[in-house]
Amino acid sequence: MFELKPLPEESIAAALQQAERYRLLNEALEAESICRDVIAIDPENQRALITLILALTDRFSEELGEWLGEASSLLPRLNEEYARAYYAGIICERQGKALIAHGTLGAGPVAYDEFRKAMNWYEKAEKIRPPGNDDAILRWNTCARLLMRHKHLRPPPGPPLRDSSSYDME
Repeated sequence: MFELKPLPEESIAAALQQAERYRLLNEALEAESICRDVIAIDPENQRALITLILALTDRFSEELGEWLGEASSLLPRLNEEYARAYYAGIICERQGKALIAHGTLGAGPVAYDEFRKAMNWYEKAEKIRPPGNDDAILRWNTCARLLMRHKHLRPPPGPPLRDSSSYDME
């Protein structure tokens, strides 16, 4: 259909700044596109991979199923164990928020399960976090407050829907 124009390698840093700006403006599609352009010429660019994960999770409110698999599939490409755990938590947390926003009947227990998985990932990240990086603690606390505040978010009956190890990061 169309042949995409390649991004010059020397433009990567500026393009990634632009992608982050688009995310802040709630223009996830634009941020995603830029990240894909960067990854096309630098497939292991960690900043592009992380920004792409975040841009995809920004779109969970549009269509959860479409973006969840791709966001999760990027986790093994992150070089640091901390980043893999932290962003796995982000994916679960944002999945839980999207489920709440969609308001689907019976979503409360599923969302609860996602928040608890996110909290498990944040605990893993907390144990291996770089000195001075308290992001995992702050995210864990956010999930805990959300669960305490919203009484309709309760554990599903029976075993958890999916184990945290469902993201293959080896």
